[in-house]
Amino acid sequence: MMEASFDTEESFDDPSCLTPQPPGSVSPAKRQINEVKETRTTINCVTFPLPGEGPEQQLLKPDEWSYCDYFWADKKDPQGTTHVTGFEVLLQKQLKGKQLQKEMAEFIHERIKIEEEYAKNLSKLSLSPLAAQEEGTLGEAWTQLKKSLHDEAEVHLKFSNKLHTEVEKPLLTFRCDNFKKDLKKYDHHIADLRKQLASRFAGVEKARKALADRQKDLEVKTQQLEIKLSNKTEEDIKKARRKSTQAGDDLMRCLDLYNQTQSKWFEEMVTTSMELEKLEVERVEWIQQHLRQYTTLRHETDMFNQSMVEPVDQLLQNVDPAKDRELWVKENKTGDVRPIDLDI
Repeated sequence: MMEASFDTEESFDDPSCLTPQPPGSVSPAKRQINEVKETRTTINCVTFPLPGEGPEQQLLKPDEWSYCDYFWADKKDPQGTTHVTGFEVLLQKQLKGKQLQKEMAEFIHERIKIEEEYAKNLSKLSLSPLAAQEEGTLGEAWTQLKKSLHDEAEVHLKFSNKLHTEVEKPLLTFRCDNFKKDLKKYDHHIADLRKQLASRFAGVEKARKALADRQKDLEVKTQQLEIKLSNKTEEDIKKARRKSTQAGDDLMRCLDLYNQTQSKWFEEMVTTSMELEKLEVERVEWIQQHLRQYTTLRHETDMFNQSMVEPVDQLLQNVDPAKDRELWVKENKTGDVRPIDLDI
């Protein structure tokens, strides 16, 4: 909810502001406060400049889209019932990143299971007796092809093992110890500063109301004395003036405390948001590094598989139907004497 802004800088003990005024008139002090142009507004106890008022603010880290420049205001949650601070949005980004990292590890785990099952089936198929009786150069190529399946199974099994140790495990273990505890520390620290800021703002509003009440009391007493509606003495007027001045001093003190607290919150927001930004960069780079390792291992697997196929290719190129026929005939021939005509 938008709160009232405060730009009160005038002196509260200026005698000219406290001289008797005609009935129904507004005191100079009150008129001065009312005529001050508001240049800022306070939203959820945080004070911002109004659009177009004051010098234009420069980004702390121009052209970098840094966290420290874009998460100062609160926003409504998706249900629109409560407000979420900008810092909470940054924390949610960290927690979501942790969850997505876990899901990536689960994805790689499923990939590993597929590789393991594939390797198992390849190894089993390599032992198949199908076409085991093929002979000659074609038989040699067929035997090498089946052997290549066993070798390929070994390659895929090694690939799955490396995926586990070099990709899945690092994704699972990255920041798994105290990460959430550290985020809670950040959360509690910034939340405590916001609570302090809210308390200081409440003090300002209370002091502002007290000053308005004292000024009104002084104005009424002064007018009553002027038009002889009261037997109030000059001493009563001086007493009311002292209380009004004290109320003004209290307001300025509360303003100083508020501004000091907001300044502290601002500094901690910049420092902590930059730390969260650094953590996010580290997370992205860590995942990038290990997904690149996945592609490297995948390329290596393809290269090894290719090397398994090359002997098969070579033997297939050497398949010679004529030679196979010669070998088979020599081994299985039943005789090379041809029949002749029957004679009387």
